[in-house]
Amino acid sequence: MEITLDIIKDKVECLQAYDFRELERAIEDRIGMNKALMLRVRQVQHQVTFDPIRNKMLYSAVVHFAVD
Repeated sequence: MEITLDIIKDKVECLQAYDFRELERAIEDRIGMNKALMLRVRQVQHQVTFDPIRNKMLYSAVVHFAVD
């Protein structure tokens, strides 16, 4: 039996929330989890759209993590 360990060099995560502060908390949580994998934030993109079904703003973010 052979065990192979691969190193994660890049990772992209998508997050959504109906409250901007909740989205910020989710991003901070993901940053903490990815530090354990030795990944750092390379880029963050965010967008705001209106959700007509819930009549609220929907905040979304794409966070790119990479090895330095």
